[in-house]
Amino acid sequence: MALDLAALLAEALPATTKGLAARAVGRPLADLGSLGLTLTGGELPFPVAVLKDSALAHNSAWMRDFCARAGVSLCPHGKTTMAPQLFERQLADGAWGITAATAAHVRTYRRFGVPRVLLANQLVGAANVDLVLAELVADPAFDFYTLVDSEAALAELLAGLARRPIGRPLQLLLELGAPGARTGVRGRDAALALGRAIRAAAPAVVLRGIEAYEGVVPGDGEAAVELAALTLIEQIGDIAAAGVAEDWFAPGELIVSAGGSQFFDLAAQVLAAVAARPGGPAVRPVLRSGCYLSHDALHYERMQARLRQRAGAAWDRGPGLRNALEVWTVVQSVPEPGRAICAAGKRDLSHDLMLPQPVGWWRAGEAAPRAVPDGLKTVALSDQHAWVDAADGAMPWRVGDLVGFGVGHPCTTFDRWGLLYTVDDGYRVTGGVRTFF
Repeated sequence: MALDLAALLAEALPATTKGLAARAVGRPLADLGSLGLTLTGGELPFPVAVLKDSALAHNSAWMRDFCARAGVSLCPHGKTTMAPQLFERQLADGAWGITAATAAHVRTYRRFGVPRVLLANQLVGAANVDLVLAELVADPAFDFYTLVDSEAALAELLAGLARRPIGRPLQLLLELGAPGARTGVRGRDAALALGRAIRAAAPAVVLRGIEAYEGVVPGDGEAAVELAALTLIEQIGDIAAAGVAEDWFAPGELIVSAGGSQFFDLAAQVLAAVAARPGGPAVRPVLRSGCYLSHDALHYERMQARLRQRAGAAWDRGPGLRNALEVWTVVQSVPEPGRAICAAGKRDLSHDLMLPQPVGWWRAGEAAPRAVPDGLKTVALSDQHAWVDAADGAMPWRVGDLVGFGVGHPCTTFDRWGLLYTVDDGYRVTGGVRTFF
């Protein structure tokens, strides 16, 4: 579906935009792809972030097809990119809605016309509650859901609704959690008590489903974490069945939701099985994976390899997700044998999960970027510098060469950029994507 992007595309790009070519200053965002800019053409002030068109298109279609095969809906987490242009692509490829993490996200999504938002978080704090309620009052067609994991959080919402009635019930999902993890009600008995409390608070609020986030469960080693994640997801079906038996849920589809970007295959299998149970209301299983669209070169690429081991041919048909996100910059110093200092650092590249690593490089006069030889590794980041060492002491790069870095967490690279260039496979600029963090 089309979002309201006209004003965004017509907005003149200011000179303060990080990575913006001088020739693009003051031009509308919509014109960026018509200026003849290229990564290697000498007009881009480095560092710059780029998104590969072919990988974005492939990944969006791959996840659409995965969800169709698995029998689940997708409500991708918008916090990954905070890019309305990419939200439009995701919705056009069949996304059921867009997931948010904060009230401010909800307001941003609504500015661009996102019609359905799942706030996968607790809506707490008077100003946050009021902000969302104002959006619901402004548009009776706005389809909104938020999470509750305690009677205290429920009380916050009820107080907000008393201050500002919205003329319809506020739709809630009960969030389950795991010991030692993040949010979510702990234990079956507490979940049952909370479900009953939400039911008793109708019609101001209505319970529409059960939710969990399995991406931060604790465990000693990979296998233990996977088991803990699976255990949490499986509890969704148990609590949903209990709620159906006690008539907690509002009429209509019962929503069951889980699935970050690490274990979305496990979530899809379990949630689809819940939806396939005979009897009871119609069930909509909803994944919330967000990182799939850009993927990455390191962390989620490793997670994808693990997914293939878990799921096999039943879930992975054809090429998997591809890395679309790179940050390119210039070698500014080769101060000693075996070391190059590149002009991009913590202000440009994610480093919360692992250090970014070089994935391509280019020297003036060459036809195209080439692969990075084995043995070159980022060993440290400063605020504005990446330290890359050659294992054998023979650094092939010179001052002025261009280096492209792949990252190990797309969320915390996107948030360092207000503008990312879209490029074709020859690194010709085809457009630009604005973000709103």
